[in-house]
Amino acid sequence: MGKIQLKFNSRTIHGGQAPDEAYGAVMPPIYQTSTYAQSTPGGHKGYEYSRSANPTRTALENSLASIENGNYGLAFGSGLAAIDAVIKLLSPGDEVISTSDLYGGSYRIFKKIFEKFGIVFHFVGMQDTGEIAKHISSKTKLIWVETPTNPMMNIIDIMSVSQLARKHRILLAVDNTFATPYLQLPLDLGADIVMHSATKYLGGHSDVVLGALVVRDKELADQLYFIQNASGAVCGPMDSFLVLRGIKTLHVRMQRHCENGRAVAEYLVNHPKIEKVFWPGFPEHPNHEVAKSQMKDFGGMISFVPKGGNYQDAIKIVEKLQLFTLAESLGGVESLAGHPASMTHASIPKEEREKSGVVDALIRLSVGIEDKEDLIEDLRQAIE
Repeated sequence: MGKIQLKFNSRTIHGGQAPDEAYGAVMPPIYQTSTYAQSTPGGHKGYEYSRSANPTRTALENSLASIENGNYGLAFGSGLAAIDAVIKLLSPGDEVISTSDLYGGSYRIFKKIFEKFGIVFHFVGMQDTGEIAKHISSKTKLIWVETPTNPMMNIIDIMSVSQLARKHRILLAVDNTFATPYLQLPLDLGADIVMHSATKYLGGHSDVVLGALVVRDKELADQLYFIQNASGAVCGPMDSFLVLRGIKTLHVRMQRHCENGRAVAEYLVNHPKIEKVFWPGFPEHPNHEVAKSQMKDFGGMISFVPKGGNYQDAIKIVEKLQLFTLAESLGGVESLAGHPASMTHASIPKEEREKSGVVDALIRLSVGIEDKEDLIEDLRQAIE
């Protein structure tokens, strides 16, 4: 788009994009090919084999870099494949400090896959940056942050953690899946790497599995591109196309997710049968002021516990929901309900899980973009 400095809403549609060179297609074509003709050995138009690069994936990677205010985007077969690539920057003996409240799949890949290769993981509550400092040693090479965290909606001060990371020359990676770049821009706050499960809000329609990384530093980008190509956990052209299409409506969807999230959170917090609601928009939510300063709004993710904290009561509620679908995942246009202890966080041992608040009665909602009155009515009939 020439030299016009686009604002966020415009970047979701135009950022890093140009009409296709072949016929001027406005949406990038799905280049469903594994290989490309060469005029002489090594003589090609920038593409030789689709694991290394594919024009549809390139269009998505350019869009990802643009919406996160980064310089380099990388797209992978899943969010976990993107995390896998980040950890492969490390060597045996290196140490990682991770938030203790995190997605179960992240915990699983850290503990069950990479720990046996000699990488050491420390899981720490990060609401207070001082807690992180206590675990830093000369072997610490990466700090892994999720904010808001999954599923407790804890808020971590990215700028504060980035200052600590820079002081000790440690890489800072932020999982921005829950907030999306519509709400928060970790690279602007000092992070080195942004990670997304693009399956969620970026895709936005529950029809694709894809992961993303965005960075600013060329040397770091080159290392990650090498890992992406060498390990091969890339996404296909059709999946790239679907996420690129999803990104074009990210801003309008997120606006409605936030509006509906607020309405649902306020309904639940005032309900006599609900004990506790976790949503960063409440003034009494831990680090609410940090959320206000680093986020544009508070998102559509909410967790809550029914009064008495009874597991059976929680199961009854999720089984009775009609408009909210009981399903894994989040961030789609439709509202989803989940039971973290038996679904998304089942891979974390119960004792570890409960330390961070993921009790057996916790219910997590991904509030969609339906009419908020219908969502509240569905919750009313399920809870009562």
